[in-house]
Amino acid sequence: MRIGILGGTFDPPHFGHLAMAQAALTQLQLDRVLFAPVGVQPLKQDQPATAPEHRARMIELAITDQPHFALSRADLDRPGPHYTVDLLAIIQQQFPDASLWFILGEDSLSDLLRWRDPARLIHLARLAVLQRPGCQPDWSTLNRALPELRAHLDWIEHAAIEISASDIRQRVQHDLPIDALVPLKVIEFIHTQHLYQQP
Repeated sequence: MRIGILGGTFDPPHFGHLAMAQAALTQLQLDRVLFAPVGVQPLKQDQPATAPEHRARMIELAITDQPHFALSRADLDRPGPHYTVDLLAIIQQQFPDASLWFILGEDSLSDLLRWRDPARLIHLARLAVLQRPGCQPDWSTLNRALPELRAHLDWIEHAAIEISASDIRQRVQHDLPIDALVPLKVIEFIHTQHLYQQP
């Protein structure tokens, strides 16, 4: 089995996330893409997120009509801090016969050396990197620190969908429409749960 893993806060999940997952699914011929919301991101501890159960439910609603997409609670159902390398180790244990790809944007590749144990990370999963126009990682630094990186990397062509979760939250706060940004079932959940109402 070939499994892609898309991590993130998903606060809220939006069409950009779905497009990334679909691009990886199609181009890498994956059997499944797991959406793995984080509990608390170590690099974003100063940015409080919506309750994990709300974010998990929004993912379920966003992917309800996508048979190849699934929610992974591997990061939510464990104590923090939450590091990607630990998430991949858990998913590898859950799917011992699967080949794993961790899906990320080219901009995140530039931050890879700030992540916990990046050398182990690229041995647990290949990196499925979505190309971003105008983004140029510091390859000289990356190659020195992780000489095996390029051998563990697959490029994904991806029509850029510039959607920001923080912009969506601000739009909800100001009672502006988000229909073009977020699946309808997620919008309904946001409104019924009164999410993102407060500044």
